Amino acid sequence: MSGHSKWATIRHKKGAQDAKRGKLFSKLIKEITVAAKMGGGDEETNPRLRTAVLKAKAANMPKDNIERAIKKGTGDLGGSEYFELSYEGYGPNGVAILVDTLTDNKNRTAADVRSIFSKNGGNLGESGCVSYLFTRKGIIAYDAETYSEDAVLEVALEAGADDVETSGDSVEVSTTPEEFENVLNALTEAGFEHSMAEVSRVPEATVSLESEETRKALRLVELLDDHDDVQEVATNLDLPDDFDPDG
Repeated sequence: MSGHSKWATIRHKKGAQDAKRGKLFSKLIKEITVAAKMGGGDEETNPRLRTAVLKAKAANMPKDNIERAIKKGTGDLGGSEYFELSYEGYGPNGVAILVDTLTDNKNRTAADVRSIFSKNGGNLGESGCVSYLFTRKGIIAYDAETYSEDAVLEVALEAGADDVETSGDSVEVSTTPEEFENVLNALTEAGFEHSMAEVSRVPEATVSLESEETRKALRLVELLDDHDDVQEVATNLDLPDDFDPDG
């Protein structure tokens, strides 16, 4: 699994900056709203909502914000109607990129995503052109300087995790989406404080590029991820443990 969630880890580390710009909370609110609309406002019976709320709490979103987002989804409060759209394409050197969005304006989002691809060495593809390269997995990361892989491994595997591996400065636990919450709760109860926890798309295999080409591809991924309507960007670009995105 090493390297597969590296982009997710980098994105998480940029999260504090996103929060200052209001982007992170806005994206989380959209996800909670849509989850509540689709499956109801009860976390116990709505796994998607439960996962979205877990992610919001991990980002230190205030409880009132979470509750308002749920009420917007259930119709107790007024709010925009969001549509789920996915875009698939290629970055520089054919790197696969999959973009999941939540938007209240399909035309705007489609135009923006296409523009970001075309202006940064990429191009949109047909539906299904890269999605088969990814599977959904739960990813939970811990600071490798604080926790050893063996200590995390013992609790995680017993709780139902698929794999535990050290990647760079993180000990990364991977799970099926169904076991994500059980594993996260078991590790939390055992005293492990995670640095990242989310269910995301993970590539079955990754591709490696030269450093400069990697930075170009990563720049495209970052620009897409920074868009207000984009919830998740998945890529099969391999980022070595010693890779410096800033050069």
